[in-house]
Amino acid sequence: MLRFLLRRAGSLVAVLLVLSAVVFALQQISPGDPARAALGANASRQAVDAERARLGLDDPLPVQFLRFLTRAAHGDFGTSYRTHRPVATDLASAVPATLELVLAAFVVALLLATLFAASAALRWPGTGVLRGVLLLGATAPPFLLALTGVIVFYARLDWLPGSGRGDGGVGSELAHLVLPATVLAIAPALAIGRILRSGLETTLAADHVRTARSKGLSEATVLARHVVRNSLGPALSMAGLQLGFTFAGTVVVEQVFSWPGLGNYLANSIPTSDYPAIAAVTLVLGAVYVVVNTVADVLQTAADPRLA
Repeated sequence: MLRFLLRRAGSLVAVLLVLSAVVFALQQISPGDPARAALGANASRQAVDAERARLGLDDPLPVQFLRFLTRAAHGDFGTSYRTHRPVATDLASAVPATLELVLAAFVVALLLATLFAASAALRWPGTGVLRGVLLLGATAPPFLLALTGVIVFYARLDWLPGSGRGDGGVGSELAHLVLPATVLAIAPALAIGRILRSGLETTLAADHVRTARSKGLSEATVLARHVVRNSLGPALSMAGLQLGFTFAGTVVVEQVFSWPGLGNYLANSIPTSDYPAIAAVTLVLGAVYVVVNTVADVLQTAADPRLA
């Protein structure tokens, strides 16, 4: 197990280095001059040259990349051209909002996936309806689901708020979470639910489960001791992937619901060519995706040590 953890940690570092190199390369080939973007379009050539020297943009690329890595490792992503604040300061206010939204969406996704998988594998009545609703929702583009939710539950029925994060009260924040979290949860719920259902159906047909039943064990005991744990491995792996995809999906959903998170911050930074902000959000989301999948691999191995 220790060797597996060391191997996964090494892979994690390598992937993060590659991601950093890709982001740095994209910054280098992107149109526009960061020095001029920082000073404004009316800045003189002399001022731009001085700013380039101050930012180290005339240094050799290896030196710039090493400086980029060092600063990123310390949480220094420079100053936003759009907000004129340190990008780290902007991220400090955006990251908690995105984490809140993604975690809420993931909890909803896990609940829906478990309900979908268990009802299908155990042949509960009404399974077809649930499967049809999730399939229809998962095939629709996220922005369409979001707009439909706003029109139906906010504009028409006035059951839920359609934008913002709430006024600070627990009830208000939960109400504002419902629509965006549900929109984000539907596609992951179907993906995880399908894998979990397949695992449950395969395990339920296994010889050791039939043996457990022949010993007179109750169905609940058979499920808890012999079915669920042996079915979790592939579902955990899929859950890790879907959690990473959920972070990526926040860009669209946060825009529709005016949710003040990373996705909204990135979407507002792209039209202004705010390279420090774009690079920072890309690195953060990429790092989250890699770390989440590493944790999922570790949990999958803990559930089934044969994978180590």
